[in-house]
Amino acid sequence: MSIIRRNSLRRGGFAGLRETRLVMSPRIFRTHRESGTSPGIGRFVYLADARFMPLGETRMHPHKEIDVISVMVEGRIQHEGSLEHGQELQADGIQVQRAGGEGFTHNEINPDNAKNRMIQLWVLPETPGEAASYQVFKSRPGERKRIYGGPAEQDETIAAHTIVEVAQIGAGDRLEQAGKSLVYVTTGEGTAGDAPDNEQVIREGDLVESTDFSFTAGRDSRLIIVYEK
Repeated sequence: MSIIRRNSLRRGGFAGLRETRLVMSPRIFRTHRESGTSPGIGRFVYLADARFMPLGETRMHPHKEIDVISVMVEGRIQHEGSLEHGQELQADGIQVQRAGGEGFTHNEINPDNAKNRMIQLWVLPETPGEAASYQVFKSRPGERKRIYGGPAEQDETIAAHTIVEVAQIGAGDRLEQAGKSLVYVTTGEGTAGDAPDNEQVIREGDLVESTDFSFTAGRDSRLIIVYEK
């Protein structure tokens, strides 16, 4: 088990937000990948933990042939762009935007006079040239919810072998994931390990790479789990 701690990495940003990048795949960033970041897993190539400044925004910008997942942790954002213009995302809301070959433009705006917090992930699509699409999900206490990936015969999520799930678990509850995974702790803390003699305390801002991951929450926690299936 290895741990990348957000607060040990460089804090950067652009426009109206400040962010720490924890996953930067060389498939996307090549020689611009920052030191200490994870290369990802499967087609999962990017994760950034961002805070928008009060009334900050990303400004309108395009994407193509990338799937962009935004997980709202604190506050809210207002979404502008070519997909579902006017949508609002509040805490525990998730939006999944597929750019595909069609592409999309978007701007995410913090409408409030206080900082907010959002986790953004990128996944490379398995099939090029797909149509652009937009989905919204809600994470709830006590629930582990799939928001990306799964077999082609279902339409609740974008079909893919790379699986992204979000979970909210209470103090004392346990979460397990067999096989290789990347897990990001967005809030809370607990003990995690891939063997009984290799347990460590992990907390908000920790990215854990392990095989046969298990986590026992010391207090209410939110996690993002990424693995291949």
